[in-house]
Amino acid sequence: MQKDDNNWNPTRMEVTCYINKIMRKMRSLWVVVLLLPLALTFNCCQAQQQQSEEKLPYTYKTPDRDGTGKVYMGREISHIMGFHGKDWLERETREQEESISLALKNLPLTPASVVADIGAGSGYYTFRIAPMVPKGKVFAVEIQDEAIQYIESRAEELEINNVKTVKGSDATPNLPENSTDLAIMVDVYHELFHPQEMLQEIKAALKPDGKLLLIEYRGEDPKVAIKPLHKMTVAQIEKELNANGFKLTQNGQFMRIQHFLVFEKEENSK
Repeated sequence: MQKDDNNWNPTRMEVTCYINKIMRKMRSLWVVVLLLPLALTFNCCQAQQQQSEEKLPYTYKTPDRDGTGKVYMGREISHIMGFHGKDWLERETREQEESISLALKNLPLTPASVVADIGAGSGYYTFRIAPMVPKGKVFAVEIQDEAIQYIESRAEELEINNVKTVKGSDATPNLPENSTDLAIMVDVYHELFHPQEMLQEIKAALKPDGKLLLIEYRGEDPKVAIKPLHKMTVAQIEKELNANGFKLTQNGQFMRIQHFLVFEKEENSK
């Protein structure tokens, strides 16, 4: 039976229940009022973060073997080979396996060239290039202190005065702007954790007619017995370098198992 509102004379308990009911509704309303701006802010931040991530050049995945899980333009970046691999870099069979002498013979150098050996490692290429630029110099760029100490000690031992070590980072080689005629990366580019940032920094370090040389194991050839993430195809290298303002000007295929790819700044390429 419904109560007659005109004659309703509620008990204290009924009044208390009625008031509690109203208070619960009011509390629910206040919760909505207080949380609505927070919810809107959260959704806005999520949208902004998503837009920001879409603009970033990198994506991430479950790492493959030897991979970092970080992906650039469809390629997973590999782990860096630490300085513990020095003996492999200095192995006696390297010339026979990789045709180092042909690579050196084809370097675009003059006696006064300034060369940056980025990711110099043990200085294998550094100390072979230094005598070729007697009026120039070689920047041996490394991020590993052990490698820098080794190169400095080796330069002193060999009495080579035109080698200068440079401590780089994973995002910059720390080279002076407009200082370098030729930057080389020998089996290094595929390990760069920030390839886009590094390429822009290298571009700034190159002189107007400067060149960038990448030597990479041939990813197109399954017979090259190198781990897949430590090899690259010409198509992938070109895609990444073109996106950063470089143009391929020489595709040398004279080395036994590696590409010899020379790039120039886009505005200087012919």
